[in-house]
Amino acid sequence: MKPLLLVLVYITEEHRALVSEHFDLIYSPNEGLGKDRSNGAEQIAQFGKDVRVVLTNGTNGLLPAEIDAMPKLEIVCTLGVGYENVPLAYAKARGIRVCNAAGTNDDCVADHAMGILLAAIRRIPYLNSGVRAGLWRDDIPRPPQVSFKKMGIVGMGAIGKKIAKRASGFEMHIAYFSRSRHDEITYPYFDSIIKLALWCDFLVIAAPGGKETQHIVNTQVLNALGPQGVVVNISRGSLVDTEAVAYALSNGKIAAVALDVYESEPNPPQALLKLENAVITPHIAGISPEAIHASVQRFIDNANLHFSGKELLTPVDL
Repeated sequence: MKPLLLVLVYITEEHRALVSEHFDLIYSPNEGLGKDRSNGAEQIAQFGKDVRVVLTNGTNGLLPAEIDAMPKLEIVCTLGVGYENVPLAYAKARGIRVCNAAGTNDDCVADHAMGILLAAIRRIPYLNSGVRAGLWRDDIPRPPQVSFKKMGIVGMGAIGKKIAKRASGFEMHIAYFSRSRHDEITYPYFDSIIKLALWCDFLVIAAPGGKETQHIVNTQVLNALGPQGVVVNISRGSLVDTEAVAYALSNGKIAAVALDVYESEPNPPQALLKLENAVITPHIAGISPEAIHASVQRFIDNANLHFSGKELLTPVDL
């Protein structure tokens, strides 16, 4: 008999079939985020007593009350890197293991970060729509180039390193800020985000979400970045203060912003929608056929290792 799995995130029909080869599947993707989640309750009430595995993601997470309703739960996995809304201490106290899919979408996210950075600096969305309305190059200011500029990366984990590698192809100068210095990294380290923002032209946010990083990019940071600066966020919307960004963009405090994530998800960030110097994509940086398949396979591998009594590939610890 296969372990009973509750899936609380969207996966394709093909991936449901793949997962079902290993687990008895209850598929109940959540609709809405956080406290507004509307799915899963009925299935947990009906089947929770037998559920041994949960697949969720960092945004939806798993509530302590849901854990309580699943007395046989052994392992919680997130589809992707984030796990900010999984109650780690609560799970650990219950003897429940937690893992993520670290390393499966790093390249995809880094590709997208560079793409939206280029789009914001070179004003590609504006130029693309402008040509359709008769725009010619002599009618507009010349957009600056990307090469040889200074990129500051907030969070030098796997994704941050991938972004830095791509930026080096543009011969950028790279530095970083994180909770601690990484001795193996040769890029210059700044011990505060303010100092990094004062130094760089482009501030790329690649740090984890959660209470510790809530609005880490605020008015003070934006002022330090300056009128030629660009903010890129491919981590979590909670790290960037949307209202502060809207004010900074509207008043020339920064040049542009490129966001794949935003606080109001899944609803658009209304304060930014009419600003031409805001490039926004719908939290898709880590999504490609290749990355999603790798994430699902990582989940299967981790869960199978757990039930074989072996070490997990990508455990999440306190």
